[in-house]
Amino acid sequence: MQGDATAKPKGLAGAEPAKTADLVSYQDGAVVSREIVRRPAGGVTLFAFDRDQGLSEHTAPFDALVQILEGEAEVTIAGQAHRVQGGEMILIPASQAHALKALTRFKMILTMLRS
Repeated sequence: MQGDATAKPKGLAGAEPAKTADLVSYQDGAVVSREIVRRPAGGVTLFAFDRDQGLSEHTAPFDALVQILEGEAEVTIAGQAHRVQGGEMILIPASQAHALKALTRFKMILTMLRS
């Protein structure tokens, strides 16, 4: 069985420029993600959050860098809420409980740093 020739590749093609925010699309009432890079040392994933959507509180054993591309989010780390908007970033330290909520529709890049 052949794959759909019109489907977007999961990752990012090497040595080709791409508009970051165009690589993931909003979906009503949902959080959409697209893994761009996965390596033993870490990974990069794009997310699109519809308004009022989010990720519930959780922890990760690695540092995570969140870069907001557009829109505005509330990023809560160790119980402290931070408003982060397009063009800003925040580092989530390893093992710190954290959650995200879309104050408006927003897109972000999540970079996991495993080493």
